[in-house]
Order: sequence, then C-alpha cells, then structure tokens
Amino acid sequence: MEDYTVKSVDKALLLLEMVSEHPDGIAITELAQEVGMYKSTVHRLLGTMMRRGYIEQDPVTGRYKLGYTVLDLGMKLLSSIDMRREAMPALQELALATNEVVHLALLDRGSVVYIEKVESPNTVRMHSRVGTRVPVHATGLGKAILAFLPKREVQDIVRRYGLPRLTAHTVTDVNQFWASLDETRSTGFAFDIEEHQEGVCCVAAPIFAHDGCAVAAVSVSGPGLRMTRDRMMELVPLVKRAGQRISERLGYKSAYIVP
Repeated sequence: MEDYTVKSVDKALLLLEMVSEHPDGIAITELAQEVGMYKSTVHRLLGTMMRRGYIEQDPVTGRYKLGYTVLDLGMKLLSSIDMRREAMPALQELALATNEVVHLALLDRGSVVYIEKVESPNTVRMHSRVGTRVPVHATGLGKAILAFLPKREVQDIVRRYGLPRLTAHTVTDVNQFWASLDETRSTGFAFDIEEHQEGVCCVAAPIFAHDGCAVAAVSVSGPGLRMTRDRMMELVPLVKRAGQRISERLGYKSAYIVP
C-alpha cells in the first residue's frame, strides 16, 4: 500500500499531541528531546502552528501549550455528534443480545425522555414510544443519571418535582431514594422493579459525555414474568457495556469499569 504521509504534517501533529500532554506548558528544548527532532525544526513548526492558533507561548515562561483553535475544533466536533446515531449500534446489539426492549433517554425538567427505542422480538413487550416523558425518580433510566449528578442538582429536582407514587412499588421516602442513588453510584447500574409501571421491570446504566457529566442512560425493559431479579443481574454487564460504548462514542475517556 502506498504511503501518502506528508512528513512535515506528521511532525507537526506529533508536536501537537505531545504539547497536549503538558497542560502547564513545555519548554522547546524538552519538547525537541521528547519527539526526537532538531530544536530548529521544532521551532519552525511551532511558529507555524502559533500563527494558526493551535499553539500558544506563555510570554513569561516561554513554555508552549495548546491554543484555542484546538478547543474550537473540539467544540465543533462535539456539536456535530448526534447521540442517537452514535448510540444506535450499541442499542441494536443490546436488543439482539437480550431479546428485550432497549431505551435511550435524556433528563429534562424532572423527567426522562425516551429519544430512541429498539423493539423486542418477543410478542409480550413494553408499550412505549420515542418522545414519552416519565418521572425521573421512578425509572432505572432516571436513577442511573441522577446518581452521577451533583447532589445539589438532584436536591433541586426532588424539591421541585417531589417523589409521587405511581405504583405500589414506587420509592417515595426521601432517605430510601438517596440510598438507592448511593447504591447506583457504587455499582454503576439501577433497577426499576415495577416502580413506574405495574408488571414492567428494567435495568439501566448511565452514559457520560466528554466532560464526565452523566447526560443520558440506556436500559433494557421487559415484563416482570421474564425480568426476574436473577435475569436482571445477568443483564447488568450487557447494559453497562452498552453505556460504556456509547460514552466512549461521545468522547468520554475514563469510562467506568465493566465487570
């Protein structure tokens, strides 16, 4: 296969990557040593990237660090990401592996909103549709997101929307609710055992954005006759792995460990 590498571009990108490893900046001599280039070559390449805004030089220390053009490009990439499109392969794989309904949901004003759904091949399935809003406190999806939000933000949601009872199994006690979020935070998954809808159970896992914030969740749902506690525990690794895959597609680098 023919090599179309442009050596000068390759060197410039290597420098850019190396500078990114030093958030407090790096001296040109040290940089040249790390990349194995002549100092004069590094100086010319850095000068070119400085003119384009990819590299900045601290006027006091003389050290080089990333410029705001890199941030601008990153923000443009992030804004172009369609979560539904990025998540779909993982959602489809999860549905195929579990033979149950799979949901992708976002948090919005005290509710979770289904933004994507992959149907189950089973004849007995959960009746839901994209765009449906469900109370955040009574769903695995909601708890999976809330567990990883700042406590003050969750307190505000609980204070504003409360913990209304939807079924005989809905958690309405504040202390019990906080305990369930603590458990979700430590395990990386959440259950909904008929808390939102009688006869329906689900297991959910959080999805993280590039900045580490929980922005969505993925779940597997089905009738309680099939979704016993033992089966839900069997599905946990699959759901967590789907959440991790989607998080990585959104730019999250330090995804939680899937057992």
